[in-house]
Amino acid sequence: MVATAGHVDHGKSTLVRALTGMEPDRWAEERRRGMTIDLGFAWTRLPSGATVAFVDVPGHERFVPNMLAGVGPVPAAVVVVAADEGWMPQSAEHLAALHALGVRAGLLVVTRADLADPGPALARGRAEVAATSLGAVEAVAVSATTGVGLAGVRAALDRLGAGLPRPVVDGPVRLWVDRSFTVRGAGTVVTGTLGAGRLRVGDRLWVAGTGEEVRVRGLQVMGVAREEVTGVARVAVNLRGTARGRLVRGEALVTPDRFRSSAVVDVRVVGDPVADLPGAAMVHVGSASVAVRVRPLGVDTARLRLDRPLPLWVGDRAVLRDPGRRHVAGGVRVLDVDPPPLRRRGAARARAVVLGEVDGRPDLVGELRRRGLVRAADLLRMGVPVVGAPVVVGPWLADAGHWAGLRSRLAEEVTRYARECPLEPGAPVEALRHRLGLPDRALVEALVGPPLRLVAGRVCGGGGPDLPAAVAAAVRRLRVGLAQRPFRAPEAECLAELGLGAREIGAAVRAGALVRVAGNVVLAPGAVEEAGRVLAGLAQPFTLSAARQALDTTRRVAVPLLELLDRQGVTRRHPDDTRSVVAASSGGGITASPVRR
Repeated sequence: MVATAGHVDHGKSTLVRALTGMEPDRWAEERRRGMTIDLGFAWTRLPSGATVAFVDVPGHERFVPNMLAGVGPVPAAVVVVAADEGWMPQSAEHLAALHALGVRAGLLVVTRADLADPGPALARGRAEVAATSLGAVEAVAVSATTGVGLAGVRAALDRLGAGLPRPVVDGPVRLWVDRSFTVRGAGTVVTGTLGAGRLRVGDRLWVAGTGEEVRVRGLQVMGVAREEVTGVARVAVNLRGTARGRLVRGEALVTPDRFRSSAVVDVRVVGDPVADLPGAAMVHVGSASVAVRVRPLGVDTARLRLDRPLPLWVGDRAVLRDPGRRHVAGGVRVLDVDPPPLRRRGAARARAVVLGEVDGRPDLVGELRRRGLVRAADLLRMGVPVVGAPVVVGPWLADAGHWAGLRSRLAEEVTRYARECPLEPGAPVEALRHRLGLPDRALVEALVGPPLRLVAGRVCGGGGPDLPAAVAAAVRRLRVGLAQRPFRAPEAECLAELGLGAREIGAAVRAGALVRVAGNVVLAPGAVEEAGRVLAGLAQPFTLSAARQALDTTRRVAVPLLELLDRQGVTRRHPDDTRSVVAASSGGGITASPVRR
């Protein structure tokens, strides 16, 4: 795929016509006036057997937007200069557009070699092209009228094609629409240059910006029906699922979930100084032409606010044009398709410093460093590969340093919550999510590690929290009574008189000041182990009544206490409801686990 470029009436369409035998001017008005107005398309087979397809663009300054719609998706260009007129204003603007788009492959063709010596035009053209992204290119002189030099052009096109980088055929599709029409019995057909990826009949695509889903009903490449097409190729796509006239030039069809449609982007500008850019301009990317507001950030960086969102990736190139001056103001390289808002004073300067370290190449490490935390799917939609992330939590990726900082802050917030709410059984995960400013509670849970613990949706500290003074005093008074009769758990009324409600008891249990046997049955620490030792001294097996008498307690306490010892393996319950102390545990060392509410 190559696009033509050059001043009006320098013979671009005549050259394409001579090379292909096809008429690139599609409109009667173009043929009547002898001037290309809109994009034209033609193709031919080269001596090597390869096929070259041309996007023929208009050269008049009034139709530069049409020209840019044609060259935007194309990887190579043929710069055409007429020998009898030489380098002209639109030669310069078209070349500036190619440079802005970062086109690196091309061919210089000097036409009308039968009307004037092509030498001066070749020399000037080589010098002008060499100063751009195209660099040193092969140059050929030709007369499309007499045919002299056409064989050299074909051979040069063969060499140009052989030197182009291989396209990515297994990547996502982004097809910029440059034509849309309706065929009776078939429906909507769009055409465009498929720069990368693979299209198949039956594929689902989204209309970027709206998310409307369409299906590929049929494919053609250079008039031949195909079941599958890979980039780079000139394609016609018959679509199912879109209304007649819905799709127009500048729309894009994309692989679902692989592109982010952005209305605000940060860019690096190459060309006019950012400070001299107009506040309102046009940005041309792919086949789209969109009005933008320009906000300078740094010496060569700016924020663009687009009139409508476009499916852009980090690293995309576009042309910024001042329509008032009919002037290519510069090329832009997209640095960020999801930039942060600039709300505070000095935010623009700070943002310029950040962007100064960004080179516009998709970089996972850099994106994570700048964002801290981001969904893997969002990075893919920005055009950033997600292989080799240092921290992965479900769908989230995190910068290692940021993750360590979050873990430290989590410990601080858990401690703070314990001070603020000492009777609570740990900090709720959702409360911590808000305090840390995290978008997903799963991230809080993933941050929890020793000495922190996750219990029933709450994060607890490694040591028990300090009890409020009033609660600690009440527990001390309770334990004075238990010191005389350790298994006589106080009744609810006694607990209430002491000021020990459910929350206070729960806090005391978590602090290790009390042991919960069941409900509001609480004993002093060590009482459960002591009960095991007392019961080991009974004749085995023993009954509930014998246990109650030996422990000097009530049935209200004895029943749940024996059930707790059963669960801990200290005692074994027999079918006749008697119990025996397990020999291995009769010597002590029994540990009670707090019962959580």
